Amino acid sequence: MAKLSSINKNNRRIKLSDKFYKKRNELKKIIMNKKLPLDERFKAQLKLSKLPKNSAKIRIRNRCEITGRPHGVYRKLKISRIALRELASKGRIPGMTKSSWWLLKENNIWHLLTRLEIC
Repeated sequence: MAKLSSINKNNRRIKLSDKFYKKRNELKKIIMNKKLPLDERFKAQLKLSKLPKNSAKIRIRNRCEITGRPHGVYRKLKISRIALRELASKGRIPGMTKSSWWLLKENNIWHLLTRLEIC
């Protein structure tokens, strides 16, 4: 489980990003519009820089919805690889089972032993 403070910090970033999304896009359109005068575009750039840094979409971290883990998160499922494996092995994800290599290993060992004529 990740630290609660880092999870809460990321949640605050998500809220700020949603709050300032429209304003940021409007300012970016003004900045990128080459037809507008340079001083107007510069003013828009200053306004954009005065917005909170955490309101940028890039500052949001993809975290696991179950554990809060920041690494190894599947985007579509929004859960980490470890949580996915755990849920799959418990049978909580329909159509997904944990693969087992025991039978394959057993057959390979038997095949090797017969080739060496030990059995």
